[in-house]
Order: sequence, then C-alpha cells, then structure tokens
Amino acid sequence: MEKRLFKIKTNKMIGGVAAGLAEYFNLDVTLVRVLFVVAFFAPIPAIIPYVVLWIVMPTKESQITTINYTSVN
Repeated sequence: MEKRLFKIKTNKMIGGVAAGLAEYFNLDVTLVRVLFVVAFFAPIPAIIPYVVLWIVMPTKESQITTINYTSVN
C-alpha cells in the first residue's frame, strides 16, 4: 500500500496539516504541533510552509477507518 500525505479533517486544530504529517511519518501529533510552534519563533518562520501545505495537501475525512455494524434482533 502506498503512503500518501493528507490533511486530516477530523483531528485538526487549525488546518489539519500537523495531523497529516504526524500520520505520514508515524509520529505523535502533539510532537509535530509543538515542533511547528517552536519553528514559528525560528529565524525562518514555519508559517509559510504551513500555509503552503495547507493549500496544497488534499483532505482526508478521517484517520481511522470506521466499520458499520448492524445489529440483528
């Protein structure tokens, strides 16, 4: 199965970019968010790549595949 980079719509704080990057690189989403906040105060702000990724990345509805169970009475 091929890995694809998506914005995660259901686990987003602002645009879903950090959640998508965390899923793609198999990292904790909190760690990715903290890295974005720290990088925001760096000499080259992370806001520019964040906005570019927000615009370019396709959206994925959910990070977890749901199974629809029906009950039999």
